[in-house]
Amino acid sequence: MFQIEFGENDDKVVGIDLGTTNSLVAWMNLTKPEVLPGEDGDKLVPSVVSLTTDGAIIAGNAARKELIDHPDRTIYSVKRLMGRGVADVQDELKLFPFRIAEGSDSVIQVRLGERTFTPPEVSAFVLKQLKKNAEAALGAPVTKAVITVPAYFNDAQRQATRDAGRIAGLEVLRLVNEPTAAALAYGLDKRKEGIIAVYDLGGGTFDISILRLHDGIFEVLATNGDTHLGGDDIDNRLMRIALEDIQSEWKEDISHSGEAVQTLRRDVIAAKEALSFAPVVHLKFSWNGKSYDRELTRELFEGLIKDIVDRTLGPCRDCMKDAGVTPEQIDEVVMVGGSTRIPLVRSAVEVLFRARPHTELNPDEVVALGAAVQAGILSGTVENQLLLDVTPLSLGIEMYGGVVSKLIHRNSTIPASAGEVFTTGVDGQTNVLIHVLQGERELAKDCRSLARFDLKGIPPMPAGMARIEVRFLIDANGILSVTAKDARTGQEQSIEVKPSYGLTDEQVEAMIEASIEHAQEDLDAAQVAMARVDADGILAAVAKAQRDAAYDGLDGEERACIEAAIREVQAVYHSDDHEKIREKIDLLNEVTRGLAETMMNTAVRGALRGTHV
Repeated sequence: MFQIEFGENDDKVVGIDLGTTNSLVAWMNLTKPEVLPGEDGDKLVPSVVSLTTDGAIIAGNAARKELIDHPDRTIYSVKRLMGRGVADVQDELKLFPFRIAEGSDSVIQVRLGERTFTPPEVSAFVLKQLKKNAEAALGAPVTKAVITVPAYFNDAQRQATRDAGRIAGLEVLRLVNEPTAAALAYGLDKRKEGIIAVYDLGGGTFDISILRLHDGIFEVLATNGDTHLGGDDIDNRLMRIALEDIQSEWKEDISHSGEAVQTLRRDVIAAKEALSFAPVVHLKFSWNGKSYDRELTRELFEGLIKDIVDRTLGPCRDCMKDAGVTPEQIDEVVMVGGSTRIPLVRSAVEVLFRARPHTELNPDEVVALGAAVQAGILSGTVENQLLLDVTPLSLGIEMYGGVVSKLIHRNSTIPASAGEVFTTGVDGQTNVLIHVLQGERELAKDCRSLARFDLKGIPPMPAGMARIEVRFLIDANGILSVTAKDARTGQEQSIEVKPSYGLTDEQVEAMIEASIEHAQEDLDAAQVAMARVDADGILAAVAKAQRDAAYDGLDGEERACIEAAIREVQAVYHSDDHEKIREKIDLLNEVTRGLAETMMNTAVRGALRGTHV
């Protein structure tokens, strides 16, 4: 299946797992994907960046050593800040010793020593280190890469990741969802038809994806997750307990000392990792001549983190529901991310999916290996493989009445395009506002606004006569482009949706939950809105007809019936009963049918006047 044809001058395309805690770089060798080691022989590159006292920027293991001695000049877990605003990350900032520079608003600026950096710039230093490692291992320049992102990263977070790659001197050929990359890596060994669940619990994010494998094609059926859930939450839970213990024992609060906190964090993580293999460990911490020693049993540890693990199971159930599968239909479960080494996590996943999860590949490396396979596909070195991804939220536009018309539905395979023809709602309308929305609700006010732009230059004509073609295109990276075109004049406007930093993780996850919770309410509201739109249309048409000579030719009883029907429509217009509004619209249609026929006959006679057969 895999054919390697690298020549001396061929570009080397690498796959990069840009992680919250650690990052890796891999490539396709002659037979399989391989993670490339750094100069120190370590394949894991800590996602840590530090500004040294002499002004140099260092990343990786060297920077991690600076966390203890110079925490004010060092940053980690920057992935949590990518594509987000200051207001979105207040909770994280309470747990990390990050200093936000003055003037940070829509884009966060982090202060390291006397300098400031944006999250994409910080991530770029990690990517540069990975690029350097790859060039040293391969003995050739590396300028192209596939970079993985959490499946639930929104457009701003994806764009921030692409920016980081560009700053690092890399052409980002593709952004690939991390669970999808993991499925690619495991596809090397499985290579069978079936349905796979990919459970990815990393340092800062959780993703679940359901994929179908068929004849070498990987199709993502559905994705779900939590962009604010991972191993960091477990570390922070243990940190808070340890800090409270120490304050109680020593009568001293060390939480204000960055050096002490980072030393404790290192010891906490070591104890957590040891508990995956031993039933009992000791958390030992020494500072300023004082010692702290606490025994931790696996049973106690599991009790402390059970709610965190349980938070991952809800998205799993939702994902199965979206994919239309039951646990019995899932053939294999793949575990990804360092936190999946925790026995409680593995047992919870096994109980939920009723299948023993696969852990053959190193869970820290599997995403990078999959990214390397994708890199091989794009560079042409891997054949007979096709990857289909999905968009996690529906995309559409606002119609007259505030109703959303969805053009690309949630979990649609990407790249994707969809188009629909719309029209004007007012006589003589010469421009149309295109309002692009993202979300699952039926009304525009309940969805996320992505962009607005005007299509101008439409010839004035009666309402309903214009033909406006709106087309959505999502590229392989999940970036949306929208085009609106007047079919009569060819006038066209287009926009690429730019990053928006105002969406919190909770809002992203709540969108789908809200659509389910308010499904009937939304449907009713949409039906009422559309009924009112139709009422507006017929009232305007009848008002126009009343000014026609044909109306004056009606007898008094017929005119009285029409006017009574108009009043009945107006009386129910503001009610919340769409059936009642429709009923009165139908009545008005019925009593004006004779008037409409008379007007049509008059118009036809006028058009045919002077014509001979």
